[in-house]
Amino acid sequence: MKNSASEKKTVTVGLSSPVGILKGVGPRKQEVLETIGIKTLQDLLLWFPRKYLDRNLTENILLKQGESVTLILEIIDSYLAHGRKSRLVVSAKTKNNESVNLVFFKGIQYFRRILQSGLLIAATGKLEYFRGFQLIHPDYEVLSYGGNAELSGEDLPESIHTGRIIPLYSTTEALREEHLDSRGLRRLVFHALETLDGKIPEILPKEVVTKRNLLQRAIAFKEIHFPTEDGNLLKARTRFKYEELYYFNLLIEYKKSQRAKIPRVFWPLPESPTAKSLIPNLPFQLTKDQKESLTKIEEGTKTDRPAAFLLQGDVGSGKTLVALLTALRYTDNNIQVCMVAPTEILARQHYQTILNFLGNMPFLGIEILVGKEPKKARAEKLYRIKKGESSFIIGTHSVFQDDVEFKDLGLVVIDEQHKFGVEQREKLRAKGKNPDILAMTATPIPRTLCLTLYGDLELVTLRNRPAGRKPIKTHWFTNDRRSGVYNSIRKYVTQGRQCYIVYPLVEESEKSDLKSCIEGYETLRKEVFPEFSVGLLHGKLDAAEKDRVMKSFQQNTVQILVSTTVIEVGVDVPNASVMVIEHADRFGISQLHQLRGRVGRGSHESFCILLTESQTTEEAKYRIQALLDSDDGFVLSEADLKLRGPGELLGVRQSGLPDFRIADLREDREWIEVSREDAEKFGSIGDLEKYEISNRFTEGALLFSN
Repeated sequence: MKNSASEKKTVTVGLSSPVGILKGVGPRKQEVLETIGIKTLQDLLLWFPRKYLDRNLTENILLKQGESVTLILEIIDSYLAHGRKSRLVVSAKTKNNESVNLVFFKGIQYFRRILQSGLLIAATGKLEYFRGFQLIHPDYEVLSYGGNAELSGEDLPESIHTGRIIPLYSTTEALREEHLDSRGLRRLVFHALETLDGKIPEILPKEVVTKRNLLQRAIAFKEIHFPTEDGNLLKARTRFKYEELYYFNLLIEYKKSQRAKIPRVFWPLPESPTAKSLIPNLPFQLTKDQKESLTKIEEGTKTDRPAAFLLQGDVGSGKTLVALLTALRYTDNNIQVCMVAPTEILARQHYQTILNFLGNMPFLGIEILVGKEPKKARAEKLYRIKKGESSFIIGTHSVFQDDVEFKDLGLVVIDEQHKFGVEQREKLRAKGKNPDILAMTATPIPRTLCLTLYGDLELVTLRNRPAGRKPIKTHWFTNDRRSGVYNSIRKYVTQGRQCYIVYPLVEESEKSDLKSCIEGYETLRKEVFPEFSVGLLHGKLDAAEKDRVMKSFQQNTVQILVSTTVIEVGVDVPNASVMVIEHADRFGISQLHQLRGRVGRGSHESFCILLTESQTTEEAKYRIQALLDSDDGFVLSEADLKLRGPGELLGVRQSGLPDFRIADLREDREWIEVSREDAEKFGSIGDLEKYEISNRFTEGALLFSN
């Protein structure tokens, strides 16, 4: 044992040292700490507090009942009080000789043994009054064993649990079983800071620390865990927010530089004769944004390096047509294109839309590859794709499967790309020969968020909608107006229009939500609209039934479609002019806007009706009011971002959000901008190899893993 102890003392200590070198951290504690990612001293210091509690010493000249206080107390004596419930009463006095009793109902023998006469403690709790002032089960810390009640706060030894702003940490049941609750973690962090005194290097460029007036890293670690005052805590948090964003932006620069080393296989790309002949024959003119987007994408694909774009546009802005006209430059040159969509309904919609656009154009070998298909039919499709006979493949997750092989895949189009995981996107890219990437999203993303999530992609934006579309009128009604809503639906369907009625479906309550949707469908079909054809669409239906229902709705043999949110994105039925959203208070702003965008696609006046209970939360009212006030997806996405954050805005788990420990993409947009500027100006790619930074981030939303 002596040898192992001496070895612990002689080992070189630094941020990369294992937490096991700290006093009191044995193999079991080390193992439990590793379950939350704490292996080294740096990991421990980066386990930032989740919140703070102000336990600064209370001036105890005027003690008041009901106040939360931290008092320096000298223990006088203790006794066991009997009654309905036994309790230990510990008598103590303040430095002003005011009496305060500490009362314990549990752990009586333990506290009686510890809290001996003459002990000086700092005790924190709520001040009660019962035959004198008392603190019931207070938190406390032993300050000295000598009984010196004349000490002031400044004279006391450093306290980490009381008498200051104290950190509270996230913990787990396993940690708590090893006495690593907030109190235990505080003690560990304190020991780590003592152990690393003078051994925490600065990792940001000196120019940046000076320019942005940032705390040194070593000081920031002390202040974020044991702040000496509120102002220093804010400075420490700012320092680490900036550090995270700076190095994440540097990682993006690195990824860009890596991509610049990859040669383009299919280059140069001539213009597309098919696209040239298609544009004049469209039943409408391209919008200004569509023209500019096509030019920007074309310019980006003229280099000898693969290009990567993020095409974002509001609902109905014409992203599919931009993707098609881009794809034709490849297919006209015998280079394959693969477009992948997150749902079968959306993939089939793209397939049909593209066929409609092309009309009587020459056969391009367009193939759709989705879900479950007859074995023979799928095998024939896979053969055509592998031989290059199919040049434009539209599919769902099925295109990621190993048996899907391409001859010459040169362009990957990923629709609603945030609904695919990083590994899936990379797997599809790897099926090609350094292909170009066109990622698309119908959820407009604020610029600053784009820089962070998709900094390795060139941003292309569609804001304008095709001419001739009338604005959608949005109304909010409570359930007591339901009969009036049904009368309006009846009126418009009688005139030849069609209607969507959408029910929410969330994973946490999927069974009950689906039941509500099906029950609603039965009531509408049998009791409310027996004179019309009412269809039902949800994700649990098999592929053939989904296809049949959608075709019936597109052909107007189904007038009213009851659906879950499977129709949220991409479904295009110009004759549908009424959208009713049940339980609208359960949807996010961007999701409501996407659903609203399923109507208003033709020349008819269109309506979106939001139905809720009469009593809704303030947050729900805010979301609904945002929809009533604006039909601009970019404005609404800003509102959604402020309210719910980027993960909820994108509505997925696999969106690839960076694993920031402290930076907040809602609150820190100013720092995102300046850290990006500084990373470009002062950063060195070699800095990413520093121990303090290496492996700090996962790939996040970066599309290329190289």
